[in-house]
Amino acid sequence: MSAPAYKTALIVGAGSGLSASLARQLSKAGLKVALASRSTDDLAALVAETGAKPFACDASQPDQVERLFAEVEAAVGAPDVAIYNASFRTRGPFIELAPGDVEKAVAVTAFGAFLVAQQAAKRMLPNRHGAIFFTGASASVKGYAKSAPFAMAKFALRGLSQSLARELQPQGIHVAHFVIDGGIRSDRRPVPADRPDSLLDPDAIAQSYLDVLRQPRSAWSTEVELRPWVENF
Repeated sequence: MSAPAYKTALIVGAGSGLSASLARQLSKAGLKVALASRSTDDLAALVAETGAKPFACDASQPDQVERLFAEVEAAVGAPDVAIYNASFRTRGPFIELAPGDVEKAVAVTAFGAFLVAQQAAKRMLPNRHGAIFFTGASASVKGYAKSAPFAMAKFALRGLSQSLARELQPQGIHVAHFVIDGGIRSDRRPVPADRPDSLLDPDAIAQSYLDVLRQPRSAWSTEVELRPWVENF
């Protein structure tokens, strides 16, 4: 069975870096792209480059996520690809963590993913067609010292993805979780001269998402780990 054709992608947690690379790759592949972010002020250049449609949304708020999908559906069509790339991270000694920051980390990173996936699945299930991808991290599989909130949130995200894969994939919806195990290169985080290839290239990560999206359904991946070849793990 050949890989299904996708038409419209929604990237939640859009900005520079990986989400921008995803927007470019998906646009080049012929998909219409919608970008969702708490603020669209910084998306103008990416919108101009890709032709994507920007939408303001706090993914941790159920009413805003419901409105987002209604607006995207009206503007470009119901998304048959949903990529959740939003997260919030707070660090520090455990006994010094602010409960409000911990709550926000779980709300943005995990609860928001649930809200987006639920709205996406409601639109995909009638057609038995779609893809829901989640961006994980090293913290999805191992909790680091002084990073309990991020580990809590990313573990929850991975659990959500595993549960949805078992429920939705037999109904035609491809669910996959991407463990980004390493730092991502950016203008603010260039590759050190003495450690070439030590940071992940966001374009290379985006290419892997596209490769998974194109998989024939007889051999779907549900989790992919990506790290630089020089990274210890």
